[in-house]
Amino acid sequence: MTLKDRLYKDMVDAMKSKDVFRKNILSMVRSSILQVEKDTGKVLDDEGVINVISREIKQRKEVLPEYEKGGRQDLVDKANREIEIMLEYMPQQLTDDEIDEIVRGIIDETGATNKNDIGMVMSKVMPLVKGKADGNKVKTIVSQHLQ
Repeated sequence: MTLKDRLYKDMVDAMKSKDVFRKNILSMVRSSILQVEKDTGKVLDDEGVINVISREIKQRKEVLPEYEKGGRQDLVDKANREIEIMLEYMPQQLTDDEIDEIVRGIIDETGATNKNDIGMVMSKVMPLVKGKADGNKVKTIVSQHLQ
């Protein structure tokens, strides 16, 4: 079963069980996927679907500090619940130690030594961790190694 099929099945199950919140978030994700397919004229495979879900998660994580600053705990909770649901469809996330190991391997391979090499290292690391690690977390780890 493809990831798109799983999203659809789970959305239908949420409708049947009257879980409106879950149905709405899965419907929104499916809508984003269909929009990308319409815009590109291509049917997305699982990797493309993961990219769309990653983008949706990233958007929610970016607004969390604003919600917190504004004292809107209700919106923080809602965004966190949405992220939690979407993470169910993502590959197993890498731990910091696993990311660190990948980064060290790429640094050794490329011979990177300073902050000027961050872009080069990131361009080699990101394809390896795509969908399995947050880009900002990876950049932080790379930066720590290349100070």
